Amino acid sequence: MRYWLLKTEPDVFSFDDLKKRPKKTEPWNGVRNYQVRNMMRDEMALGDLGFFYHSSCPVPGIAGIVKIVKEAYPDHTQFDPSSEYFDKGSKPEEPRWLMVDVKWEAAFKTFVTLDMLRDDPTLADMITLRRGNRLSITSVEEKHWKKICEMGGL
Repeated sequence: MRYWLLKTEPDVFSFDDLKKRPKKTEPWNGVRNYQVRNMMRDEMALGDLGFFYHSSCPVPGIAGIVKIVKEAYPDHTQFDPSSEYFDKGSKPEEPRWLMVDVKWEAAFKTFVTLDMLRDDPTLADMITLRRGNRLSITSVEEKHWKKICEMGGL
């Protein structure tokens, strides 16, 4: 099993929004970065767990845990001209962009803020906290996973 951190803007799609979805499941669409696409395609697997991270908001941080319930498949939004994720260069016979389905698993008792992550020296080498990292999905080491779950009250 691998662990991940998936970033989203809560005013676009929040952890609470996911919980309200049928079967608490939603496609993780809109990824338009080749490195992240390749991780989804080559490394993410059914049953992997991820932190649901709220970004680009007044208090960024981790709200809870999701599970990967469908492996990478073509992101339909790339073919929809009305979608903000439309890619006129992507063709149905050769899709450029992928998505996975995630399912709400558990909410943290304590919202783990970005400041809390930065203030913990045991998380200093976490990929998400590295200077200049702007990827929407990053892998998480097991030692970091366990520490953050503890911080969140799980």
